[in-house]
Amino acid sequence: MNNMQWLENWLVSRQAQHQSLETLKAYRRDLTDFLTFIDRKKIDIYQLETSDLREYISYKVEIDHLSSSTLQRQLSAIRQFMKWLNENHVLPQNICQDFQLKRQPRPLPGLIDPDTIIELLDQLEPATERDQQLWIRDKAILELLYSSGIRLSEIQALRFKDIDFQRQLLRILGKGNKERIVPFGQKSKQALITWIQIYQLWKGGFQPSDAVFVSLKGQALSARQIENRVKFQAKRAGINVNLHPHLLRHCFASHMLAESGDLRAVQEMLGHSNLSTTQVYTHLDFARLAAVYDKAHPRA
Repeated sequence: MNNMQWLENWLVSRQAQHQSLETLKAYRRDLTDFLTFIDRKKIDIYQLETSDLREYISYKVEIDHLSSSTLQRQLSAIRQFMKWLNENHVLPQNICQDFQLKRQPRPLPGLIDPDTIIELLDQLEPATERDQQLWIRDKAILELLYSSGIRLSEIQALRFKDIDFQRQLLRILGKGNKERIVPFGQKSKQALITWIQIYQLWKGGFQPSDAVFVSLKGQALSARQIENRVKFQAKRAGINVNLHPHLLRHCFASHMLAESGDLRAVQEMLGHSNLSTTQVYTHLDFARLAAVYDKAHPRA
């Protein structure tokens, strides 16, 4: 199998993980560039070494003058491709471990860039059926935290009756018993639907007042359990960040604000508004919120 055929097989596997067409196009573009480079050197994928990867990065920096963000995007694609090659016994583990270039400093302490969050959310499923089911649940938690910016206490208290799947809205009871309506994206919707199938497998069904996220024993997850699962999945994805639910909320706000510039809309979604419960239902422009969300959120 030649180098490009390995790429095609990997893209098929990513498509099976429900990655968007735009993401797949970016992967194809970045990895075709990399594989073309090693083809010119007459290197087969089986012969790839860490030195070849470093040479490629040096070439891109010196010759193509890539920006930091573009370079990090390409590195993300290469890392994920290499991880898959290792899992399919094409590359030895040490190649993947050795090639760990440091990311550029981020503009805000602790803030995670969208590419890193995509690495977290689109990581491969575990091998065993039990771990796959736990990942499906955890992925729904992660998608919802990043998609909606809700607090740890709010996702822990979430009930099925609070989810409007048709309009992709959550009814959230926040601090001070203030109720607000928050949109969530298509990726979150699909993750929740997949999780509900596992939920019914575990419990046999659910009532509108039941907690959305439960343990294998069918008991509602505590805030500490959710926090621990977020950290566990970040570690499994190889992300060297102390990830916690509030950081995902911070990333939601920062990424939305950077893309939309609409501070008022972001405040309303976060529940930082001083509006009373009645005003939430009578005075907010949900069409505007939806438009801002669809345009600005990476997982919309």
